Amino acid sequence: MNLPSKALALAVDQLSSLPGIGKRTALRLTLNLLKRSPEELHLFTHAISALKENTFSCSTCGNISDEVICFICANPVRDVSQICIVEDIRDIMAIESTGAYKGVYHVLGGLISPMDGIGPQDLNIPPLQERILNNEVKEVIFALSPTMEGDTTNFYLYKKIQREALLVTSLSRGVAIGSELQYADELTLGRSMEQRQAFKLSF
Repeated sequence: MNLPSKALALAVDQLSSLPGIGKRTALRLTLNLLKRSPEELHLFTHAISALKENTFSCSTCGNISDEVICFICANPVRDVSQICIVEDIRDIMAIESTGAYKGVYHVLGGLISPMDGIGPQDLNIPPLQERILNNEVKEVIFALSPTMEGDTTNFYLYKKIQREALLVTSLSRGVAIGSELQYADELTLGRSMEQRQAFKLSF
């Protein structure tokens, strides 16, 4: 793509580095930004800079937060006896939108996937094990996507976190096998959470 300006080309390159943004879409977005007033452009660039500078990974669960501890973990009303394990923060947003869960979360930061070179050592597992050592935790909920990688991760975690009097459950199969949790509709996801079942090893 031949562009008439080096500055334009640089902006297009940066925007097209985002997932799902091709060169043509990046060019359209860049030209839109170019038409904005200096004040609008300043607000836009400031918001992007502040995103990196002013957000934290919750020291307890790994959620994105404006503080060291996220609003969910800091909420005294949440049930800390339940920990829902998710792949990333988009899954927390999806589950929270259903209003069906009042416990806390733990973000793994991915799934075990040997094909992609991702092993247990690449995930946020040790802090989870430390949290579960606390006898206050009564239930762990596997809310990972029902894919081969999700099932493999569930199996590995189950072996690592078992202890007496700990209930391990998983979402009911209302979420279609092979789909990603974050794309499930709120009603289906809410029912899957409410109708969760005791986790059973399937292989």
